[in-house]
Amino acid sequence: MSIFRSKREPKGSGEVLNDLPLENDPVKDFFYFVWDLLKTGIIVFIIAFLIRYFLIQPFIVEGSSMLPNYVDQEYLLAEKLSFALSAPKRGDVVIFKYPNNPSINYIKRVIGLPGETVEIANNKVTIFNKDHLNGVVLNEDYLPGSTQTLTAENKIFSTNLSGSTYFVMGDNREHSSDSREWGALPRANIVGRSWLTVKPFDRFGIQHRVSYPNISILLNKYLALE
Repeated sequence: MSIFRSKREPKGSGEVLNDLPLENDPVKDFFYFVWDLLKTGIIVFIIAFLIRYFLIQPFIVEGSSMLPNYVDQEYLLAEKLSFALSAPKRGDVVIFKYPNNPSINYIKRVIGLPGETVEIANNKVTIFNKDHLNGVVLNEDYLPGSTQTLTAENKIFSTNLSGSTYFVMGDNREHSSDSREWGALPRANIVGRSWLTVKPFDRFGIQHRVSYPNISILLNKYLALE
């Protein structure tokens, strides 16, 4: 039996690639393998860092201030991109650095927007702005009917929101430290918006912003681009 052999193919039993013998160097192959792992690890780290810093950050709810809509030890993801493109909106649940101690993160719901006046009296929250000079009562149907929005000594509470500040409150109004106690929240303190509940698994899902049919969720176009 005759065997055809290319004139350029080297004799011997070694592997051939493009008519050239493959070099077998275990040391060099090992260092190439390590270098590939390092490159992959660096790329994954950079992507994870960018996602965490600019897009998504995990948080764990501690306490009962947002009951019944958020529970203690609820694991959620906050997204940051929307606030980089537009201002927080009424009804957003935001995670922010507590103004009196920025090392602590709080979670509350946006109630009042910059330029508005928020008044609380007789268990009602009333918003005054340029479109509602006589005030409009918020319809907060996301709260249990028994919720009491209390103020210090049950007096009429009123505050004006100047600059880029927001009025925030917990959904569990009787057990929440919020803008009724420590004042308006600067926009610079806001980290992100509650986006996805991961645990407990029976609460898994996207967190949607509540709506207020009788009042805008955004005061004006300027705020959206600020």
